[in-house]
Formats: sequence, C-alpha cells, structure tokens
Amino acid sequence: MAVRKFSSISVETTLASGISNSATSMTVASGTGSALLGGVTITAGDQFTVALDPDTNNEEIVFVTAASSDTFTITRGRAGSSAVTHAAGATVKHVLTSDDLTWFESNTSPVPSWAFSGSSSGTTTLVATAVAAGTLTLPAVTDTIVGLTATQTLTNKTLTSPTINDARQNLTLNAQTGTTYTLVLTDNGRLVTLNNAAAITVTVPLNSSVAYATGAIINLQQIGAGQVTVAGASGVTVNGTGTKTRAQWSAASLIKTATDTWTLVGDIE
Repeated sequence: MAVRKFSSISVETTLASGISNSATSMTVASGTGSALLGGVTITAGDQFTVALDPDTNNEEIVFVTAASSDTFTITRGRAGSSAVTHAAGATVKHVLTSDDLTWFESNTSPVPSWAFSGSSSGTTTLVATAVAAGTLTLPAVTDTIVGLTATQTLTNKTLTSPTINDARQNLTLNAQTGTTYTLVLTDNGRLVTLNNAAAITVTVPLNSSVAYATGAIINLQQIGAGQVTVAGASGVTVNGTGTKTRAQWSAASLIKTATDTWTLVGDIE
C-alpha cells in the first residue's frame, strides 16, 4: 500500500528547467531538493504531494515517488489536475490537497483491514472479524500483543474460569521396570509406573541437575511386588509421613515445594 509523506518545514523552490506534459521526472533549482522535502525520506511506495505552478491556471498536482538530490521522479496529474507543460522557473511547492485528505479518510474509516509497514522490513496487516460491531481497547502500556499461535510467556495474568484444552491433562505414562530410576525433567506431570519383583529406588535429582519449577508434580505407582522407596540425591530433602509405597498398586505424588525440597503424599508408609 502506498504511503503518503508530509512535511511542515518544506521550503518551496522552482524548476531548474521546463518539463513537458509527459515528463516523468523534474529537476529543481540547484541545492534546493532537500529543503523541498523538508526532512522527508522517499522510499519505495512513498508519495510526497507537490504542486507545480500553484494558485495559477497552470496548476498541476504531482506525486514525488523517488528523489535523488535535486531530481525527482513524479506521477503526473494527481488530485483531479491535468498534466501540462511547465516552464523553467515555475514554482514547486509541497501542498496538502483534498486527495490527500480523501486518502487518509478512506484508510481510517471502517475498513476490513489496515496494513502497517515494519520498522525494518515487511508488513503487518490487521484484519477485522466478521462481526456486526466490536471495540478493542488497548492498554496504556508498552507491551506485545498476545497471539493465538505465537509462543509467548504470559506474566501477571489472572485467568477467570479458564477452559484449558491441553493434551497434558491426560497423564503421560513412563513405564520403568528396573530396580533404580532417577527422575528426569519430562516426568513433570507424568505417571511413572515402577514394575519389578525386587525393591525399587526412585531418586529425586538436585535442582542444579534437573531444574523443575516449584510446584512441579510427579506421580509414582508401584505396579509390581517390589516396594518403591523415594530418596533424594545428596542435598535434596523429601518430606512426608513416609518414603515408601505401602503395597502393590499404591500410588503417591512428589510435589516440589522449594529449590531442593519435595513433599511426598499418597499411599505411603
């Protein structure tokens, strides 16, 4: 989408040489091109409105679409004017026309979409949903909008009666059949089943080895005849009324309550 550019400090100038009614470029008086632009930089897709011979019967509105020193690429006969011949010395002046205002109105009135140029490249387009009406209120903060599929971390959010559609609500099983097992990060939220005829030891690793978040929950179940003992690695404390499952099919949960502190609750002794 074309972008209109404007300047409040543009300085009018004159044509260095005449142009025909079909010319697509013009050259202004030497050294005045920058002042005419008034600090505006013209890039691909930009339009800078200029009047040639303003306030005369010969007035023509053109769009400057590229600039190189005192030479400009122009689009002729804009805002209802016609492309005509202009003599050397003709006034060249940056103006605001009804066409500019119409362009602004058409792009700010209710439209199905609105495009923004990226700060360095690309374009972001906002598209309205198919609803009769709606109001989107933006907070008065510097922040980033949350997207439906973007990978983002939410901070300071309160969820009221949320419906969470997440496969992790269904426990993933981690079946272990050995006599020793050290918990891993992916056991968070899992059910670790332990099945062996002999006694089994489950070790809770140091936070420096496996950094579970405080509040992490790991579920354990003794499937076989071998009783399960939960032990912390050196430096890890496991609190509870016991550290062993009571019998075959007994289950318990480990809950991380501090950096290297866990609580064991469930069918334990």
